[in-house]
Amino acid sequence: MHITAAESQIMDALWRRGPMTADEIVAEVGTAQSWGDATVKTLINRLLKKKALRSERTDGRHCYHALVERADYVQAESQGLLDRLFEGQLAPLVAH
Repeated sequence: MHITAAESQIMDALWRRGPMTADEIVAEVGTAQSWGDATVKTLINRLLKKKALRSERTDGRHCYHALVERADYVQAESQGLLDRLFEGQLAPLVAH
């Protein structure tokens, strides 16, 4: 699964704070990035389709939970960087 840089901002908020509503995510991420409600909700929907998040209805509001662990995401991104730039080898990265 590929999580874009913008989507990773949503994931970071959920990894830091745990389950959040869309309004809480907008307040946390949208303000810092100067994103409006629609942008944040679009990113949430993309992450739901990728199965990186799940939505749970609590007290009449949707609460979003990260399904991807931060450590797994970092591992995949790190391996992707190694694969793209250094043919999957760590030694050339360290030497660089």
